[in-house]
This record gives sequence, C-alpha cells and structure tokens, in this order.
Amino acid sequence: MTLTLPAAEWISHKHDGQNFVLLHGMVMAPAFWHAYAPEITLHGRTAAYPLPGHHPWSLEAPGEPIARASVTEALAAAIRRDFGGRPVTLIGHSTGGFVSLLLALDHPELVRSVILMGAFACGRFEGQERLAARLLRLPHMGPYLFRQFFRRWISTSEQFRWGSVECVYDKSCPWEDDHARAAMEKVRENLLRGRSEDIAACIRFMSGTSLLTDLQLLRMPVLNLVGANDAIVPPAHQLHVSKLLPQAQTVILRACGHLPMVEHKMQTDRIVESFVHARQTRFILPSLRKAGGTHMPTHLDRLLNALANPMEQIKAGGVQPAQNAKFPIGLGEVPNEHHSCHHPYSSTDRRSAELGS
Repeated sequence: MTLTLPAAEWISHKHDGQNFVLLHGMVMAPAFWHAYAPEITLHGRTAAYPLPGHHPWSLEAPGEPIARASVTEALAAAIRRDFGGRPVTLIGHSTGGFVSLLLALDHPELVRSVILMGAFACGRFEGQERLAARLLRLPHMGPYLFRQFFRRWISTSEQFRWGSVECVYDKSCPWEDDHARAAMEKVRENLLRGRSEDIAACIRFMSGTSLLTDLQLLRMPVLNLVGANDAIVPPAHQLHVSKLLPQAQTVILRACGHLPMVEHKMQTDRIVESFVHARQTRFILPSLRKAGGTHMPTHLDRLLNALANPMEQIKAGGVQPAQNAKFPIGLGEVPNEHHSCHHPYSSTDRRSAELGS
C-alpha cells in the first residue's frame, strides 16, 4: 500500500531555532501539542504530524492494512517537504515514540536526535498489551466491539475525558483544568472526523511490530522520559528500551503516569531543553575550534571545554528539583531519577530504578 503524505500542523514557525517534529500517541491528535509541546519547540520550527489512520491522515480504504515502509516513507517525504530535507529532532509520545524509532531506523539521515515520552518498541509491550489490541484479534465480534466502545468513548466530552483519566497518576494534576479540557476537546473533535476502522488498522500495525532487535542499530542520541507510575506502557518495558539503545539517556519521573508533559510540564520542559542544548553544544564545538585555529585564546578554549561538560538543569524560582538531570555528551545510557516536589507522597520507592533489570 501507499500512504498519502501527512499534513503538517504547525506549532511554531520561528526560523532562528532548531527543527522539531512532534508525533502524538494512539487515539490522540496533533492538536494536543498546541497545549503541551515542550517549551523549547516554541522557539524553533516545529510541525506536528498525525499517526496513520488518525484524522486528517486517513487510509485510502477504510481499515486497510498498514505497512512499516509506507509509514516511514510518507513521514520522510513530509519532512523533506516541510523542512527541506534538514535533520529534525523527533519528539514522540507513546505510539508516537514507537513511530519515531521506526523513522529513525529507516531514515537516520533525517533524524538529529529522538525524545521519547511514555514510549515503547514492541507493540505488544512484551506480553502486556492493551485491551484494544487483544480485542481486535478476536474474529468477527472483536472489531465490532472495538467500534462500539470507541464511538461511545468519543461521543461526549465527559465520556472522553473520563475514559482518558487512567493516563495520569495523580488525578489532582493539571489534567482537570480548563487548559487540559480545551486541549482534549480539540483532540476529540479530530477523532470524531476520522474512521474507527482506520484507528483499528493503526492498532493492528502497532501490535504486530517489534523493534527490539533493531534498536542497537540506532546511533543518534535518544532521551527517554519514563513515568514511574505509567499505567499504559509498563515502565519495565520503557527501561528495557533504554538498555537496548546505544546512546540512550533516561530520566525516571516519580509520581508520574503516561503524560509527563501534562503531569510534570515544568520539569519535562527543563529536561528536554537541557538535552537539546547539550546536543547542540556537541555540534557547535568542533566548528568553533576549527574557526579558532591554533591561536585560540586560552580563556576561550576553557570556556568551550566547560560547555562540553554535562549540561545541568537550572533551578527556577519556586521550584525545588530534588535531583538535577544531567546530560553528558558521549555514549552509553545515563539513567537519572527525577523527583518532583509537587508530589512528595509518591508510592514509588527506589525500586523504580530497577524496573528494567
């Protein structure tokens, strides 16, 4: 099959920053990122694409099977169209993270780095897949029940938000404010304009695909944000993904579920910004040293060496991060456990760091 190219929903059009592509999760929409895109993406050129089968990226025939090559070729063509073929930083949430890894594997020339949030690399979560995927494998009755459940879920704003509440760990987080309600209503409106058969096709594609044996081939930097209390994608699987990636840097967010950009937006913004700036420093330093030649002043050389050291999260007024997230420029996994001051009563203990063992 051949997919049409996905339309870009522009989150930011500024040309003096970096290029970013945002990919949302299953049964979500690009509109979600208008409310929850990481702050640094608002200072660059940032486009959000839908997942295949999600409005407005419909399939040619309702529910037709989706192939990996079709997805990555279409997304690669969209990036070339919208960014002139220049490499981008992919930011993917959940299934969007899964598709980000697919794209990075198939078209590494278009990917500068990858940022994962609540993501996975095996559609069945290594044996812990979700009800919808299991339901769709039941002959005859399964697809029918899926359509009924899906249509009922998106039928009203209240039903949609109630059905999404398990995504967050602390139900008192900003998920229930007017900002979140408006964002989720835009998502629901997009889902109403799509076809449940196309959503089902995307779920089948995801659940039938595993990247676990391919992850060792990825050589670009990857930041993996893991909610220690994620009820959607098992944290153990997310940490397993980090172990398989040659250049993964992992941050575990305590008292956090499946939506770190909602539940801990300020911390997530800082962590993403630190990672992006650290990667930017790595690319800038060689060109600066080359430009300076052999007669570079000693004080400038010291400054450049300092910039190459681990980037450290900066404390902002009114926020007390219990542990700074550091992103060294180099190889290998660097797990960091980030403790949020907003949720001191977390049920998670030090065992969260051992979930992937």
